Amino acid sequence: MKAFVAKFGIVATVVAGGAALGMLIPPATAQQRDPAYEQARAGGLVGEKPDGYLGFVVPPTPSIKALVDDLNIKRKALYTQRATEKAATVEQYAFTSGCNLIMQTRAGEKYQSPDGAWQTRGGGDPIRDSRCP
Repeated sequence: MKAFVAKFGIVATVVAGGAALGMLIPPATAQQRDPAYEQARAGGLVGEKPDGYLGFVVPPTPSIKALVDDLNIKRKALYTQRATEKAATVEQYAFTSGCNLIMQTRAGEKYQSPDGAWQTRGGGDPIRDSRCP
């Protein structure tokens, strides 16, 4: 745990320091404007992963794969930019964003737990990595 804190401390400090979530990740509202994304998310076809990217809960259609690949490319570009600004690695920034994105899921949406299993968000808090801020 100590090594993780040393490695991820910069990013955790950014989150704990009150940085707006919108500054850490692509705004969910921008992604949700696309009806195909919203439908895939609501239908349990895609979900949030702890690494900060979207994943496929079930094998995707070509159009869903293209949509998710595009969103993940945009996320990585944003993570790269923000990590550089905060003197963190892209992986550190993506991980912290993944923690926050999983926390933002709504009841009925899918997310990946730390053991790699896909979960459906209920009314309580999601199962997140113990290293999440």
